[in-house]
Amino acid sequence: MKLNKNFSLLLTGQSLANIGDILYIVSIIYIIFGLTGSATAAALVPFAITSSMFVSNTLTPLLMQHFNLKWLLAGSQFGKTVLLFALAFFTQHISLSNYIWLFLAIGFIALLDGCANPVTRSLLPSYVQNEELLKANGIAETVTQLIQTAMWFIGSSLLIWIAANEMVWLAAVLFFCSSLLLCGLDPADFKPPRHQSKWQQISIGWQTVSSAPVLKRIAWIDVLETIAGTVWIAAILYVFVSDALTADEKWWGFINGSFFLGLIGGSLFCLRLSNWIEQKLGQCIFMGAVFGSLATFFFGLNSFPALAVILSFLVGMFSQIKNIPQQTVVQTSVPKDRLPTVFTTLGAIGTGTFGLAALLMGILADAYGIRSVFVLSGLLLGAASWIAYEGKVLFRRTALE
Repeated sequence: MKLNKNFSLLLTGQSLANIGDILYIVSIIYIIFGLTGSATAAALVPFAITSSMFVSNTLTPLLMQHFNLKWLLAGSQFGKTVLLFALAFFTQHISLSNYIWLFLAIGFIALLDGCANPVTRSLLPSYVQNEELLKANGIAETVTQLIQTAMWFIGSSLLIWIAANEMVWLAAVLFFCSSLLLCGLDPADFKPPRHQSKWQQISIGWQTVSSAPVLKRIAWIDVLETIAGTVWIAAILYVFVSDALTADEKWWGFINGSFFLGLIGGSLFCLRLSNWIEQKLGQCIFMGAVFGSLATFFFGLNSFPALAVILSFLVGMFSQIKNIPQQTVVQTSVPKDRLPTVFTTLGAIGTGTFGLAALLMGILADAYGIRSVFVLSGLLLGAASWIAYEGKVLFRRTALE
Protein backbone atom coordinates (compact mmCIF):
# COMPACT_ATOMS: atom_id res chain seq x y z
CA MET A 1 0.00 0.00 0.00
CA LYS A 2 1.34 3.44 -0.96
CA LEU A 3 1.05 5.86 1.95
CA ASN A 4 -0.30 9.22 0.82
CA LYS A 5 0.31 12.50 2.63
CA ASN A 6 -3.07 12.68 4.37
CA PHE A 7 -3.02 9.10 5.63
CA SER A 8 0.57 9.52 6.88
CA LEU A 9 -0.28 12.77 8.69
CA LEU A 10 -3.42 11.27 10.21
CA LEU A 11 -1.63 8.11 11.34
CA THR A 12 1.39 9.97 12.77
CA GLY A 13 -0.69 12.65 14.45
CA GLN A 14 -3.01 10.17 16.12
CA SER A 15 -0.09 7.93 17.11
CA LEU A 16 1.55 10.82 18.97
CA ALA A 17 -1.80 11.56 20.62
CA ASN A 18 -2.21 7.90 21.65
CA ILE A 19 1.28 7.89 23.20
CA GLY A 20 0.44 11.11 25.05
CA ASP A 21 -2.86 9.64 26.26
CA ILE A 22 -1.20 6.64 27.88
CA LEU A 23 1.58 8.71 29.45
CA TYR A 24 -0.86 11.12 31.04
CA ILE A 25 -3.24 8.39 32.27
CA VAL A 26 -0.35 6.43 33.83
CA SER A 27 0.82 9.64 35.51
CA ILE A 28 -2.59 10.57 36.88
CA ILE A 29 -3.29 7.08 38.24
CA TYR A 30 0.15 7.12 39.89
CA ILE A 31 -0.47 10.58 41.41
CA ILE A 32 -3.94 9.71 42.72
CA PHE A 33 -2.87 6.38 44.19
CA GLY A 34 0.19 8.00 45.74
CA LEU A 35 -1.96 10.67 47.40
CA THR A 36 -4.84 8.48 48.58
CA GLY A 37 -3.44 4.95 48.79
CA SER A 38 -6.86 3.91 47.47
CA ALA A 39 -7.25 1.49 44.57
CA THR A 40 -10.88 2.60 44.28
CA ALA A 41 -9.82 6.23 43.76
CA ALA A 42 -7.33 5.15 41.08
CA ALA A 43 -10.02 2.99 39.40
CA LEU A 44 -12.25 6.05 39.10
CA VAL A 45 -9.87 7.39 36.42
CA PRO A 46 -11.00 4.95 33.66
CA PHE A 47 -14.61 5.31 34.87
CA ALA A 48 -14.42 9.12 34.52
CA ILE A 49 -12.89 8.74 31.05
CA THR A 50 -15.56 6.28 29.86
CA SER A 51 -18.45 8.37 31.20
CA SER A 52 -17.19 11.57 29.55
CA MET A 53 -16.57 9.82 26.24
CA PHE A 54 -20.17 8.56 26.23
CA VAL A 55 -21.43 12.15 26.60
CA SER A 56 -19.02 13.34 23.92
CA ASN A 57 -20.00 10.62 21.43
CA THR A 58 -23.63 11.62 21.91
CA LEU A 59 -23.10 15.37 21.40
CA THR A 60 -20.36 15.39 18.72
CA PRO A 61 -22.88 15.45 15.80
CA LEU A 62 -23.81 18.99 16.88
CA LEU A 63 -20.23 20.13 16.25
CA MET A 64 -20.09 18.34 12.90
CA GLN A 65 -22.74 20.73 11.60
CA HIS A 66 -20.43 23.72 12.04
CA PHE A 67 -16.83 22.51 11.54
CA ASN A 68 -15.00 20.61 8.83
CA LEU A 69 -13.91 17.22 10.16
CA LYS A 70 -10.23 18.08 9.67
CA TRP A 71 -10.53 21.18 11.85
CA LEU A 72 -12.75 19.40 14.36
CA LEU A 73 -10.04 16.76 14.84
CA ALA A 74 -7.17 19.26 14.97
CA GLY A 75 -9.18 21.54 17.26
CA SER A 76 -9.95 18.72 19.68
CA GLN A 77 -6.23 17.92 19.91
CA PHE A 78 -5.35 21.59 20.46
CA GLY A 79 -7.98 21.65 23.20
CA LYS A 80 -6.41 18.59 24.84
CA THR A 81 -3.01 20.27 24.56
CA VAL A 82 -4.21 23.33 26.46
CA LEU A 83 -5.91 21.18 29.12
CA LEU A 84 -2.81 19.01 29.57
CA PHE A 85 -0.54 22.02 30.00
CA ALA A 86 -2.99 23.32 32.62
CA LEU A 87 -3.10 19.87 34.23
CA ALA A 88 0.71 19.68 34.30
CA PHE A 89 0.84 23.04 36.08
CA PHE A 90 -1.89 22.00 38.52
CA THR A 91 -0.20 18.71 39.45
CA GLN A 92 2.79 20.72 40.71
CA HIS A 93 0.51 21.94 43.51
CA ILE A 94 -1.61 18.84 44.05
CA SER A 95 -2.47 17.65 47.54
CA LEU A 96 -4.97 15.40 49.29
CA SER A 97 -7.26 18.39 49.82
CA ASN A 98 -7.62 19.31 46.14
CA TYR A 99 -6.91 16.13 44.13
CA ILE A 100 -10.64 15.76 43.37
CA TRP A 101 -10.20 18.49 40.73
CA LEU A 102 -8.09 16.05 38.75
CA PHE A 103 -11.25 14.13 37.87
CA LEU A 104 -12.81 17.28 36.40
CA ALA A 105 -9.76 17.79 34.18
CA ILE A 106 -9.78 14.12 33.16
CA GLY A 107 -13.45 14.41 32.26
CA PHE A 108 -12.89 17.46 30.01
CA ILE A 109 -9.94 15.79 28.26
CA ALA A 110 -12.07 12.66 27.65
CA LEU A 111 -14.85 14.83 26.21
CA LEU A 112 -12.43 15.96 23.51
CA ASP A 113 -11.18 12.38 23.05
CA GLY A 114 -14.71 11.16 22.45
CA CYS A 115 -14.94 13.67 19.63
CA ALA A 116 -11.56 12.75 18.07
CA ASN A 117 -12.01 8.96 17.84
CA PRO A 118 -15.10 8.78 15.57
CA VAL A 119 -13.80 11.66 13.43
CA THR A 120 -10.53 9.80 12.82
CA ARG A 121 -12.36 6.65 11.69
CA SER A 122 -14.63 8.74 9.46
CA LEU A 123 -11.71 10.51 7.78
CA LEU A 124 -9.93 7.33 6.68
CA PRO A 125 -12.28 6.61 3.72
CA SER A 126 -11.77 10.20 2.53
CA TYR A 127 -7.99 9.88 2.46
CA VAL A 128 -7.61 6.29 1.20
CA GLN A 129 -8.86 4.68 -2.00
CA ASN A 130 -11.65 2.18 -1.42
CA GLU A 131 -9.64 -0.81 -2.60
CA GLU A 132 -6.95 0.00 -0.01
CA LEU A 133 -9.29 0.72 2.89
CA LEU A 134 -8.90 -2.67 4.60
CA LYS A 135 -5.10 -2.36 4.40
CA ALA A 136 -5.30 1.15 5.83
CA ASN A 137 -7.44 -0.10 8.72
CA GLY A 138 -4.94 -2.93 9.28
CA ILE A 139 -1.97 -0.54 9.36
CA ALA A 140 -3.76 1.86 11.71
CA GLU A 141 -4.79 -0.96 14.06
CA THR A 142 -1.29 -2.49 14.03
CA VAL A 143 0.32 0.84 14.96
CA THR A 144 -2.32 1.52 17.64
CA GLN A 145 -1.88 -1.88 19.28
CA LEU A 146 1.92 -1.63 19.14
CA ILE A 147 1.64 1.67 20.98
CA GLN A 148 -0.80 0.18 23.50
CA THR A 149 1.46 -2.81 24.10
CA ALA A 150 4.68 -0.84 24.48
CA MET A 151 3.58 2.40 26.12
CA TRP A 152 1.90 0.98 29.23
CA PHE A 153 5.22 -0.70 30.02
CA ILE A 154 7.33 2.28 28.95
CA GLY A 155 5.08 4.74 30.78
CA SER A 156 5.31 2.77 34.01
CA SER A 157 9.08 2.44 33.60
CA LEU A 158 9.57 6.17 32.95
CA LEU A 159 8.25 6.87 36.43
CA ILE A 160 11.49 5.38 37.76
CA TRP A 161 13.51 8.18 36.14
CA ILE A 162 11.15 11.16 35.93
CA ALA A 163 8.39 12.53 38.14
CA ALA A 164 4.74 11.90 37.26
CA ASN A 165 4.26 15.66 36.85
CA GLU A 166 7.08 15.80 34.30
CA MET A 167 5.44 12.99 32.35
CA VAL A 168 2.24 15.06 32.08
CA TRP A 169 4.35 17.90 30.59
CA LEU A 170 5.78 15.39 28.09
CA ALA A 171 2.26 14.25 27.16
CA ALA A 172 1.23 17.89 26.59
CA VAL A 173 4.18 18.42 24.22
CA LEU A 174 3.22 15.27 22.27
CA PHE A 175 -0.34 16.55 21.90
CA PHE A 176 0.96 19.90 20.64
CA CYS A 177 3.03 18.12 17.96
CA SER A 178 0.01 15.98 17.07
CA SER A 179 -2.14 19.08 16.65
CA LEU A 180 0.37 20.69 14.27
CA LEU A 181 0.51 17.56 12.10
CA LEU A 182 -3.27 17.29 11.90
CA CYS A 183 -3.51 20.91 10.77
CA GLY A 184 -1.67 19.78 7.62
CA LEU A 185 -4.51 17.48 6.53
CA ASP A 186 -6.59 18.40 3.49
CA PRO A 187 -10.17 19.38 4.41
CA ALA A 188 -12.53 16.42 4.19
CA ASP A 189 -15.44 16.58 1.78
CA PHE A 190 -18.21 16.17 4.33
CA LYS A 191 -21.45 18.08 3.88
CA PRO A 192 -23.90 17.49 6.74
CA PRO A 193 -27.59 18.16 6.15
CA ARG A 194 -28.58 21.75 6.93
CA HIS A 195 -31.65 23.19 8.66
CA GLN A 196 -31.97 20.40 11.20
CA SER A 197 -33.03 20.80 14.80
CA LYS A 198 -30.49 19.93 17.48
CA TRP A 199 -32.40 16.76 18.30
CA GLN A 200 -32.30 15.72 14.63
CA GLN A 201 -28.54 16.37 14.55
CA ILE A 202 -28.01 14.20 17.63
CA SER A 203 -30.37 11.41 16.57
CA ILE A 204 -29.48 11.09 12.88
CA GLY A 205 -26.71 8.58 13.59
CA TRP A 206 -29.03 6.48 15.75
CA GLN A 207 -31.65 6.55 12.98
CA THR A 208 -29.07 5.48 10.38
CA VAL A 209 -27.85 2.57 12.52
CA SER A 210 -31.37 1.39 13.36
CA SER A 211 -32.57 1.60 9.75
CA ALA A 212 -29.60 -0.17 8.11
CA PRO A 213 -29.77 -3.97 8.68
CA VAL A 214 -25.97 -4.41 8.54
CA LEU A 215 -25.32 -1.60 11.02
CA LYS A 216 -28.03 -2.85 13.35
CA ARG A 217 -26.38 -6.28 13.45
CA ILE A 218 -22.97 -4.74 14.03
CA ALA A 219 -24.39 -2.63 16.86
CA TRP A 220 -25.77 -5.76 18.57
CA ILE A 221 -22.47 -7.56 18.06
CA ASP A 222 -20.68 -4.56 19.60
CA VAL A 223 -22.98 -4.57 22.63
CA LEU A 224 -22.39 -8.29 23.30
CA GLU A 225 -18.65 -8.01 22.68
CA THR A 226 -18.32 -4.93 24.89
CA ILE A 227 -20.03 -6.72 27.78
CA ALA A 228 -17.88 -9.80 27.17
CA GLY A 229 -14.71 -7.71 26.89
CA THR A 230 -15.02 -6.20 30.36
CA VAL A 231 -13.58 -9.41 31.85
CA TRP A 232 -10.21 -8.33 30.41
CA ILE A 233 -9.96 -5.17 32.49
CA ALA A 234 -6.98 -5.25 34.81
CA ALA A 235 -8.88 -5.69 38.08
CA ILE A 236 -10.92 -8.74 36.99
CA LEU A 237 -7.99 -10.37 35.21
CA TYR A 238 -5.82 -9.93 38.32
CA VAL A 239 -8.40 -11.77 40.43
CA PHE A 240 -8.54 -14.57 37.84
CA VAL A 241 -4.76 -15.00 37.92
CA SER A 242 -4.71 -14.95 41.72
CA ASP A 243 -7.76 -17.10 42.49
CA ALA A 244 -8.36 -19.35 39.47
CA LEU A 245 -4.76 -19.89 38.34
CA THR A 246 -3.24 -19.46 41.83
CA ALA A 247 -0.28 -17.80 40.11
CA ASP A 248 1.79 -14.76 41.07
CA GLU A 249 1.69 -11.25 39.57
CA LYS A 250 4.16 -11.94 36.77
CA TRP A 251 1.58 -14.16 35.04
CA TRP A 252 -0.88 -11.26 35.18
CA GLY A 253 1.65 -9.28 33.14
CA PHE A 254 2.31 -12.18 30.76
CA ILE A 255 -1.41 -12.69 30.08
CA ASN A 256 -1.99 -8.96 29.57
CA GLY A 257 0.98 -8.75 27.23
CA SER A 258 -0.01 -11.83 25.22
CA PHE A 259 -3.51 -10.40 24.67
CA PHE A 260 -2.05 -7.24 23.11
CA LEU A 261 0.43 -9.28 21.09
CA GLY A 262 -2.56 -11.25 19.80
CA LEU A 263 -4.19 -7.99 18.68
CA ILE A 264 -1.00 -7.12 16.80
CA GLY A 265 -0.85 -10.62 15.30
CA GLY A 266 -4.44 -10.32 14.10
CA SER A 267 -3.72 -6.94 12.52
CA LEU A 268 -0.67 -8.30 10.70
CA PHE A 269 -2.70 -11.31 9.51
CA CYS A 270 -5.29 -8.94 8.00
CA LEU A 271 -2.54 -6.91 6.34
CA ARG A 272 -0.82 -9.97 4.89
CA LEU A 273 -4.03 -11.50 3.52
CA SER A 274 -5.95 -8.30 2.81
CA ASN A 275 -6.86 -9.23 -0.78
CA TRP A 276 -8.27 -12.59 0.33
CA ILE A 277 -10.13 -11.05 3.30
CA GLU A 278 -11.65 -8.40 0.99
CA GLN A 279 -13.47 -11.22 -0.81
CA LYS A 280 -14.65 -12.90 2.43
CA LEU A 281 -15.54 -10.09 4.84
CA GLY A 282 -18.59 -11.90 6.23
CA GLN A 283 -16.78 -15.20 6.73
CA CYS A 284 -13.86 -13.51 8.50
CA ILE A 285 -16.18 -11.64 10.86
CA PHE A 286 -18.02 -14.87 11.67
CA MET A 287 -14.92 -17.06 12.08
CA GLY A 288 -13.17 -14.43 14.21
CA ALA A 289 -16.20 -14.26 16.49
CA VAL A 290 -16.53 -18.07 16.77
CA PHE A 291 -12.88 -18.78 17.58
CA GLY A 292 -12.70 -15.78 19.91
CA SER A 293 -15.69 -17.19 21.77
CA LEU A 294 -14.13 -20.65 22.09
CA ALA A 295 -10.76 -19.27 23.23
CA THR A 296 -12.46 -17.14 25.91
CA PHE A 297 -14.62 -20.05 27.10
CA PHE A 298 -11.61 -22.38 27.48
CA PHE A 299 -9.62 -19.57 29.12
CA GLY A 300 -12.26 -19.40 31.85
CA LEU A 301 -12.10 -23.17 32.48
CA ASN A 302 -8.31 -23.47 32.30
CA SER A 303 -6.08 -23.84 35.38
CA PHE A 304 -2.60 -23.70 33.77
CA PRO A 305 -0.87 -20.29 33.59
CA ALA A 306 1.15 -21.12 30.44
CA LEU A 307 -1.96 -22.27 28.60
CA ALA A 308 -3.75 -19.11 29.77
CA VAL A 309 -1.04 -17.04 28.04
CA ILE A 310 -1.63 -18.93 24.77
CA LEU A 311 -5.41 -18.64 25.01
CA SER A 312 -5.13 -14.92 25.80
CA PHE A 313 -3.06 -14.46 22.63
CA LEU A 314 -5.71 -16.31 20.60
CA VAL A 315 -8.52 -14.18 22.05
CA GLY A 316 -6.69 -11.01 21.00
CA MET A 317 -5.80 -12.36 17.56
CA PHE A 318 -9.29 -13.58 16.62
CA SER A 319 -10.81 -10.39 18.01
CA GLN A 320 -8.73 -8.35 15.58
CA ILE A 321 -9.38 -10.70 12.65
CA LYS A 322 -13.06 -9.93 13.20
CA ASN A 323 -12.78 -6.23 14.04
CA ILE A 324 -10.77 -4.98 11.06
CA PRO A 325 -13.11 -6.45 8.38
CA GLN A 326 -16.06 -5.28 10.51
CA GLN A 327 -14.75 -1.70 10.56
CA THR A 328 -14.27 -1.83 6.79
CA VAL A 329 -17.89 -2.95 6.40
CA VAL A 330 -19.09 -0.01 8.51
CA GLN A 331 -16.97 2.46 6.53
CA THR A 332 -18.47 1.27 3.25
CA SER A 333 -22.05 0.57 4.38
CA VAL A 334 -23.31 4.16 4.15
CA PRO A 335 -22.31 7.25 2.12
CA LYS A 336 -19.25 9.04 3.49
CA ASP A 337 -21.21 12.06 4.69
CA ARG A 338 -23.09 9.84 7.17
CA LEU A 339 -20.02 8.07 8.56
CA PRO A 340 -19.19 10.57 11.34
CA THR A 341 -22.64 10.29 12.92
CA VAL A 342 -22.59 6.49 12.55
CA PHE A 343 -19.25 6.25 14.36
CA THR A 344 -20.36 8.62 17.12
CA THR A 345 -23.44 6.44 17.63
CA LEU A 346 -21.45 3.19 17.73
CA GLY A 347 -18.97 4.91 20.07
CA ALA A 348 -21.77 6.00 22.41
CA ILE A 349 -23.16 2.45 22.44
CA GLY A 350 -19.72 1.03 23.24
CA THR A 351 -18.74 3.46 26.00
CA GLY A 352 -22.18 3.43 27.61
CA THR A 353 -22.30 -0.36 27.63
CA PHE A 354 -18.76 -0.72 28.94
CA GLY A 355 -19.29 1.39 32.04
CA LEU A 356 -22.37 -0.56 33.14
CA ALA A 357 -20.98 -3.96 32.13
CA ALA A 358 -17.72 -3.50 34.05
CA LEU A 359 -19.71 -2.89 37.22
CA LEU A 360 -22.00 -5.87 36.49
CA MET A 361 -19.09 -8.25 35.85
CA GLY A 362 -17.49 -7.25 39.15
CA ILE A 363 -20.71 -8.01 41.01
CA LEU A 364 -21.12 -11.37 39.25
CA ALA A 365 -17.49 -12.32 39.95
CA ASP A 366 -18.03 -11.68 43.67
CA ALA A 367 -21.33 -13.55 43.72
CA TYR A 368 -20.56 -16.60 41.55
CA GLY A 369 -16.78 -16.79 41.31
CA ILE A 370 -14.22 -15.40 38.92
CA ARG A 371 -14.43 -18.31 36.46
CA SER A 372 -18.13 -17.70 35.94
CA VAL A 373 -17.64 -14.30 34.32
CA PHE A 374 -15.14 -15.70 31.77
CA VAL A 375 -17.53 -18.53 30.91
CA LEU A 376 -20.31 -15.94 30.56
CA SER A 377 -18.02 -13.85 28.36
CA GLY A 378 -17.43 -16.85 26.08
CA LEU A 379 -21.19 -17.48 25.84
CA LEU A 380 -21.85 -13.81 24.99
CA LEU A 381 -19.24 -13.98 22.25
CA GLY A 382 -20.94 -17.15 21.04
CA ALA A 383 -24.20 -15.21 20.76
CA ALA A 384 -22.32 -12.49 18.84
CA SER A 385 -20.95 -15.11 16.44
CA TRP A 386 -24.49 -16.39 15.81
CA ILE A 387 -25.61 -12.85 14.90
CA ALA A 388 -22.56 -12.61 12.62
CA TYR A 389 -23.44 -15.95 10.98
CA GLU A 390 -27.05 -14.90 10.40
CA GLY A 391 -25.87 -11.65 8.80
CA LYS A 392 -22.96 -13.02 6.76
CA VAL A 393 -24.47 -11.99 3.44
CA LEU A 394 -24.86 -8.39 4.69
CA PHE A 395 -21.20 -7.97 5.60
CA ARG A 396 -19.89 -6.61 2.33
CA ARG A 397 -19.19 -3.30 0.66
CA THR A 398 -22.54 -1.70 -0.12
CA ALA A 399 -21.77 2.03 -0.54
CA LEU A 400 -18.53 3.40 -1.93
CA GLU A 401 -19.29 7.11 -2.18
